[in-house]
Amino acid sequence: MAQATVSETIFFLDRASRIGLQAQIRETVVSAVLSGRLQPGAQLPSTRKLAEYLNISRITVTLAYQELASQGYVETASRSSYRVAGNPPTTVLEAAVSGVGADEIDWSMKLRSSFIVAKQMRKPLDWRRYPYPFLYGQMDPSLFDLGAWRDCARRALAREDFELMAGDFAAADDVQLVNYICSRTLPSRGIRATPDEILVTVGAQNALWIVTQLLLRQGAHAVCENPCHPDMSASLKLSGADVTAIDVDKEGLPPEVLPAKVDAVFVTPSHHSPTGATMPVERRAALLAAAAGRDFIIVEDDYEFEMSFLAPPSPALKSFDRSGRVFYIGSFSKSLFPGLRLGYLVAPAPVIREARALRALMLRHPPGHLQRTAAYFLALGHHDAVLHRMRGEYHKRHIVMAEALKREGFTIAGSSAFGGTSFWVEGPDGLDADLLMNELKQDGVLIESGSPFFPDADGPCRFFRMGYSSIPRDNIAEGVVRVRARMNRLLAQA
Repeated sequence: MAQATVSETIFFLDRASRIGLQAQIRETVVSAVLSGRLQPGAQLPSTRKLAEYLNISRITVTLAYQELASQGYVETASRSSYRVAGNPPTTVLEAAVSGVGADEIDWSMKLRSSFIVAKQMRKPLDWRRYPYPFLYGQMDPSLFDLGAWRDCARRALAREDFELMAGDFAAADDVQLVNYICSRTLPSRGIRATPDEILVTVGAQNALWIVTQLLLRQGAHAVCENPCHPDMSASLKLSGADVTAIDVDKEGLPPEVLPAKVDAVFVTPSHHSPTGATMPVERRAALLAAAAGRDFIIVEDDYEFEMSFLAPPSPALKSFDRSGRVFYIGSFSKSLFPGLRLGYLVAPAPVIREARALRALMLRHPPGHLQRTAAYFLALGHHDAVLHRMRGEYHKRHIVMAEALKREGFTIAGSSAFGGTSFWVEGPDGLDADLLMNELKQDGVLIESGSPFFPDADGPCRFFRMGYSSIPRDNIAEGVVRVRARMNRLLAQA
C-alpha cells in the first residue's frame, strides 16, 4: 500500500501574526495530528518544497520539523524528509480511552444548583472593535509603557532573579513586591503594615474570596452595600451566611442601620462601587466604633484610589483602624492592567497565616515571574509614570464626558469626587437597562447595565454605568449622543 503524502497546501502562514513562522508551522502539524487529519506514517513535504511553497527560508522549515521531531510528533524519513511519527503523543491517550462509554451525564444532579447566585457582568471579548466602548475596568494600551514592562520581565528572568521566582511561593510572596507594598503603596493610603501582615493574591476577587471563607460560614451574618459589585454579593451568599444588603446614600453605607446580628461588614468606603460615593470621616468613625462595640470585622475594598485627578483621595478606612478589625483589599488591576491579576490582602499576622494556607489549597500562589516583574516595574518608577499619564488623560475624558452627559440631559446618579473612570447614570422610569445595553451594540456602543449590582431586585433596572478608560476621547461625545437616541427610541416603544 502506497504511503500517504501530505500536500504542502495544508500549510498557511499569517505574516501579520505575532506568532513566529516556525511556531505557525509547528501548530499546523500538531493541530492536524491531534484532530486526526494527519495519520501516523503520513509523509510531510520536504523542507525544500515547503520552503519554496511558503516563500520562506529552508532553515525555518528545518528548525520547525526538528522541534516537532524532538516532541515526538514527526520522525526523520531521510536527510530532508519527515513523516508523522508512527506513535505520536496522542495515540497513548486514544488507546487508554478507547472503549470508554460516552453516556451523557446529568449535570443538574452533579452540580450545586445554587452555585450561580449573581447575574454576570459580561463584556464582549471583541470589545475593541466597537467604536464607542464605555466599558469600566478596561485599559487604554496607549497609556501603558509596554517597553518598560518587557524590560522588567527580562530583568525578572536574570539568573539570580529566576532562581528566586522559580521556586514555590506558598510560604511567602516575592520579597521585593511585598516591600514595595509596605513602603510605598500602603503609606500613600495612610496604612502601616509589616510584611507578615500582607498576602499577595490573584487580584482583589481572590482576596475577597479568601476573606469570606475565613470569616463566614453557615449561620453567620454578613452585611454588604446595595447596590454592590455582583462578585462581592455572590461570594457572600456562597459562604452560606445570612446576608443583609443595606441601601447606600450619597455618603455610602449608613452605620446606624446595621442589623442586630453582624459578623462582618463588606464596604467600599473611599469609592463606593458602583456609585462612586465617599464615606465621610464621621461615618467611618461610627462604623469603627460599632465594630469595636459589637465585635465584628470590616472588610474594605479600596479600589481605583490611584485615579485621583479632581482631588486627593480620602484616606483609607484601614488608616483609622487601631485594633486590627479592618481587613484591607487592594489591587494593581486599575493602575497597571486588569489581565495582570495581582492584588493583596492586609490583615493581622495570624489572619494572614491562615489566609496563606487557604490560598495554597486553592492555587498555591500567584506566578512568581509576574510578582517579580511587577516589583521591578513599581520600584523603577514606571508605575508612577503610567499613573501620571493616566490621570492626565482621564481628567480630560472626565470633562468631555461630564459635558456630553449634561448636554444630552442624562442624570448622573454618581461619580467619584476625586476622579475615577466612570459615571453611574440613572435613566427615566420605565427604562430597561439590560435591553438598552443589548440594543446599543447595533450602534457600535457598549455600556454596562446596572442590574447585576442589584441581585435581589425584581423587574427592570433603570441604572447603567458608563466608563471612559477604554474609549478614545474624541469618540465620547458621539457615543453619548447615540445612547440618548437609542434610549429615546426604546422609551417611545414602551
